[in-house]
Amino acid sequence: MVSVTIIDRAGREETVEAAPGLSVMETIRQAGFDELEAMCGGSCSCATCHVYAQGEGLVPLSADEDDLLDSSDHRRADSRLSCQIRLSAALEGLRVTIAPED
Repeated sequence: MVSVTIIDRAGREETVEAAPGLSVMETIRQAGFDELEAMCGGSCSCATCHVYAQGEGLVPLSADEDDLLDSSDHRRADSRLSCQIRLSAALEGLRVTIAPED
C-alpha cells in the first residue's frame, strides 16, 4: 500500500492507503472526495482531474499532459493530472491538493 495525503478545495486533509497501480484520480474518488470531475475517466483528454502534487518519485509530464494543463487558469509548477500519476512505492507520502475548478 502507498500512503497518499489528499487535500480538498476547502483545505480538508486526509491520508489514505491505496494500492500500487491505482491512479491518483482513482484514489481520490475511492477516498470519497467528490470535487474531482474527471470527465474523461482517466484517458488524458480533459484536464478536469487537475491537482497540485508534492512528493518524490513523480514521473515527468508527458507532452499530452503538459498541453492539457496549459488550458488551466490555475496551472502551477507542481500541476499534474491525477489520472496520469500511477501509484508505486516510489510515491510513498505523496501529497495532492485538488486544484480550483476552471
